[in-house]
Amino acid sequence: MADGGDHAGQTPVPRPLDPIDRDILRMLQADGRASIRSVAERVHVSRANAYARINRLIDDGVIRGFSARVNHERAGQGASAYITLKIVQNSWRTVREQLQALPGAAHIALVSGDFDVLLLVHTPDNRTLRELVLTRLQSIPEVLSTRTLLVFEETDLDHAPGQLTGPDGAPDTETP
Repeated sequence: MADGGDHAGQTPVPRPLDPIDRDILRMLQADGRASIRSVAERVHVSRANAYARINRLIDDGVIRGFSARVNHERAGQGASAYITLKIVQNSWRTVREQLQALPGAAHIALVSGDFDVLLLVHTPDNRTLRELVLTRLQSIPEVLSTRTLLVFEETDLDHAPGQLTGPDGAPDTETP
């Protein structure tokens, strides 16, 4: 369809983002609670225009949602780990469903290289992490092996200008 609609399972072609869209994304990445009024003022458009642009970004799947950045340790999730998994060929969809159901699973990625899946988990303590890896993960029939990398310290990177990419894939260095 010319309107970017879905063709029998095909992903719609993404619309290009203009500098105002990029500025809006930068603002919302830094503060997902920013009001429409403050967004409109910062990017120099009307509130109606800012509202329409944000809704279009949501409808187009550019903005997938809004969330809080959590300090996992203060939230009672003191043990974090990246776990690499080797899985049976062509079992990604089945394994992904099982990993999504794991308590503490925060991020799941199908990757290339020496392993197939990278899983980030947050658990209350090392005993719970051990149980998750040795009992839950290794009992999934499609999981051939795991390797656990404990996180000793982590830093969330603030979403600052330059983290979006331009049409060529290079970092977008335009500043608001």
